[in-house]
Amino acid sequence: MKHSRQLLHAATLTGLLAGSLLSLPAQADLDQVRFGVPPWPGVTVKTEVASQLLSELGYQPQSQELAVSVVINGLATHNLDAYLAGWYPTEKPLIEPLAEQGKLDKVVANVSDAVNGLAVPDYVWNAGVHKISDLDKHADQFNSTIYGIEAGASMSEIIDNKIKADYEGLGDWTQKNSSTAAMLAQVGQEIQNKQWVVFNAWKPHWMNLSYNLHYLTDDQPDSPIASVQSTVWTVVPSSLKQDDPNLYRFFKQFVVDSRIQSKWIYDYSHEKNDPEQVAHDWIAANLDTVQGWLEGVKTKDGRDAFEAVRADFH
Repeated sequence: MKHSRQLLHAATLTGLLAGSLLSLPAQADLDQVRFGVPPWPGVTVKTEVASQLLSELGYQPQSQELAVSVVINGLATHNLDAYLAGWYPTEKPLIEPLAEQGKLDKVVANVSDAVNGLAVPDYVWNAGVHKISDLDKHADQFNSTIYGIEAGASMSEIIDNKIKADYEGLGDWTQKNSSTAAMLAQVGQEIQNKQWVVFNAWKPHWMNLSYNLHYLTDDQPDSPIASVQSTVWTVVPSSLKQDDPNLYRFFKQFVVDSRIQSKWIYDYSHEKNDPEQVAHDWIAANLDTVQGWLEGVKTKDGRDAFEAVRADFH
């Protein structure tokens, strides 16, 4: 496997000014492709898949782990070249104003069947809990607790706001926040013991493969906490289409089914495999899908991109 990509990890952003970016040289050409990658398993593997393919094309991909706001600023200031996790509607307030100003280009919805919202296991669903309004009817069984991800995350703040507003009787409920891994460990234990549990869920993610879960609905149209239909965008600087039409074409065609990304997340986050190995093994086993992503795309020296990839991943 040819893979000369440089992986740059910024484990913390302490000391950065708000909206600033770790110092990177100005991009003189697009031999390098600089990805901004929040610390989420889905975009980690998705970026790794894209990076391994671009390496075969003669590009030099780099990945830098950064907070979402820093990634968006980096794209707008041409310090980054691509972001594969523009989650709408959650990140719309960050991305859309810059897109309207002509600084960012939403290239493609690389995952279009994503979902975010509160969910329950099948045995709770089968007991009649289908909607947000059903939760408080069974407050004792749920211990008036919603399990959420990190405090400060967009969905966590939305849930907190609904609790403060006593939405559908949730005013005396609490949200128990923790890391995604800790939340899912707790939820998994509750499900194993057949306890009633409601939690922040989303797809793509391995939880949709491991747990028989159901997303709650809501009588309120466009509810922000119930089965929110979401789209994940590939976002690049607005100049990319002109600067490198070949790279832009690849990004335009790089669209992933949520079931595929859920499997990537499962193999990486749940099974604890290295993301580089997950990406390599998946590419080697799914060249038919890769062929569609590379249709009409060329290597840096003008060869057919798919043939170059197939030569190393057969």
